[in-house]
Amino acid sequence: MNPRIDDWTGKRVWLIGASSGIGAACAGQLLRLGARVALSARNAEAIQNAAKVDPHALAAPLDITDHASVLRARDQINAAWGGVDLVLVLAGGYNEMRADSFDLAQANAMIDLNLRGVFNCLDAVLPLLLAQGFGGIGIVASVAGYGGLPKALVYGPTKAALINLTESLYLDLHPRGIAVYQINPGFVDTPLTKQNDFHMPALMSADQAAAAMVDGIRRGQFHIHFPKRFTNSLRLARLLPYRWYFWLIHRVTGL
Repeated sequence: MNPRIDDWTGKRVWLIGASSGIGAACAGQLLRLGARVALSARNAEAIQNAAKVDPHALAAPLDITDHASVLRARDQINAAWGGVDLVLVLAGGYNEMRADSFDLAQANAMIDLNLRGVFNCLDAVLPLLLAQGFGGIGIVASVAGYGGLPKALVYGPTKAALINLTESLYLDLHPRGIAVYQINPGFVDTPLTKQNDFHMPALMSADQAAAAMVDGIRRGQFHIHFPKRFTNSLRLARLLPYRWYFWLIHRVTGL
């Protein structure tokens, strides 16, 4: 559904959310494959230290919830490279929330980070990609966006919105020669998931998740999800009638 990328040498990749977890692992793998990688995150010290290790890395700090800082990072990268070949938006956050613990301030903060922040990135990169007439954009959502889950009262809806968003983007951008990648990880061992107090089936390392994501992009896939033995079970569950779906989720999670 997208062009293959058989050679990463010299590819200009802007990686938003590169300071830890899947983002940091992905940055390392792309640099080893020969790509040029612009590292963006709120943790300026972390990405600046990472950029010092490889001459093909460029530190471009930003706060995804701050539109002006995203534009400044875009301008810095464009001035250095004269364009981008791939933008990957991995920044996001998770707060456990259920109906009996609903917190509007926390909900709005998660919406700002997981959803409005992505729109800030789109505003920065879409004009650039459309003017080039080539390149691609990948957005990390989550398997939590496939269907309602316990403890994901706000996180899940933000990720469901990103799944819908990437579908709409593909319809608009594919005819214009621009690739779109919808990336849905399962459980990955990162600082975000360490706060979980429940069993996480098919838990992957950040390096394994990054490898699966890079491989999916290389192969030109639109829907990149992993690990498939877990993600496919959730996709199949979503096809069930609601009565069965709710019963299954309660049975599996115990919640």
